[in-house]
Amino acid sequence: MITEKEITIRPETQAKLAQPIFPTNSVEFVNALSHYYRGEMSRMMSWRDRLDRTTNWAIAAVAAMLSVSLSTSDSHHGVLMFAMLLVFLLLSIESRRYRFFHVYRSRVRLIERNYYARIFSPREMTDPAHWMNQLSDDLRLPRFSMSFSEAMARRLRRNYFWLFLILLLSWILKTTTNRLQAKPSDSQFIHSTGELLQNASIGAVPGWLVMGGILIFYGWMAYIMYRYRESSGELAYGDVHV
Repeated sequence: MITEKEITIRPETQAKLAQPIFPTNSVEFVNALSHYYRGEMSRMMSWRDRLDRTTNWAIAAVAAMLSVSLSTSDSHHGVLMFAMLLVFLLLSIESRRYRFFHVYRSRVRLIERNYYARIFSPREMTDPAHWMNQLSDDLRLPRFSMSFSEAMARRLRRNYFWLFLILLLSWILKTTTNRLQAKPSDSQFIHSTGELLQNASIGAVPGWLVMGGILIFYGWMAYIMYRYRESSGELAYGDVHV
């Protein structure tokens, strides 16, 4: 039995214990790879849960703002514009989280494609050195595999596009329907551009400036979605993706 005194005194014992233990046969390698795969899967699912929570908060915020804005004529259309900013904030948070999620998801899929897929279909051989070196480099020097803009584009296409579309249509309905204004008129809808600009104004901010800001905001998001529309990364290997 090695005592603490012996470990302290004997330098050869210290060197032996300090050496890392690596797999010496195929059984140990499979066990190590299986445990590592489960660990990466757990981290991936943890970040996926964070993505779902942010999306749920965005849906709840949109539902609440729509109820406040469209339920009564006393509410201002600025509530919907505030909802757009709030949802954009949640989109930014989710885009950041998606970058972390994609790091762990890429590692999991790298093992699945190049190791587990070979178990079920040995004929489709891949070079082990290639994907192992790729995984080794990623573990030694972790890097994000996509930019913040690309992550935002993906989350927009998956979920947030529909939320922003609902908010935009609700804002148009709010500003073009006279019965939803604080001072309703006899007609149900507006009949001139002047009425639209008057309804779209916010205090001293003229309506044309408000409409221009919304147009620029939605145009920028459309540009982001169009710029990163091509399939890259994991999207190049199938249609099942997040």
